[in-house]
Amino acid sequence: MPSDFDKGAYPEPPRQTPVVDKQTALPNPALILSKLFYYSVDLPVTTFRDVVDSIRAKNKSVYYHQKFRRVPDLTECQQGDYLCYYEAEMHGQGATISTGDAVDECDPVFLSSFLSKVDQEIVKVVQERMRACHQREGASYQQNCAKEIEQFNEATKNYQSRYGDLGAYASGRKCLMKQKERMMAAQASSD
Repeated sequence: MPSDFDKGAYPEPPRQTPVVDKQTALPNPALILSKLFYYSVDLPVTTFRDVVDSIRAKNKSVYYHQKFRRVPDLTECQQGDYLCYYEAEMHGQGATISTGDAVDECDPVFLSSFLSKVDQEIVKVVQERMRACHQREGASYQQNCAKEIEQFNEATKNYQSRYGDLGAYASGRKCLMKQKERMMAAQASSD
């Protein structure tokens, strides 16, 4: 500060904080209630929670290390175990959606809904090729498009043999029985 300032206009600040003047000799009731609440409620609850948390920390199971039991396949289910059937069906539907694996046969784990869509697309592509050849060749399409017609007939025959009798609401059990019938028919024809 400059030496020529006006001390009347700007007094110097006090050097120490002034002492609070107590107007009464009685203690503050708010202070008493807050201390009473702290020692009777807050401190015991906090201590109890700390003890419980320390016990839990020792026995903590990490969720990403949890091992789930394997869902059984339809072939592993006992006869009449409807809960096992349901679990296998739901696992099969989830597996086809999440993995997108395509197998050649109708497999009970990979339900036919995903596979039939793949095979439907194959039939559509072959059918488009056959129609394009028919459009291109005109009246003589049966001679010139014999290869495409043969591919279409084979694709539709394969699709029918796999998914023909399953219907719109194909289940894993129906699919498994269809596969079993096909295997038995193939075995009977080879004998």
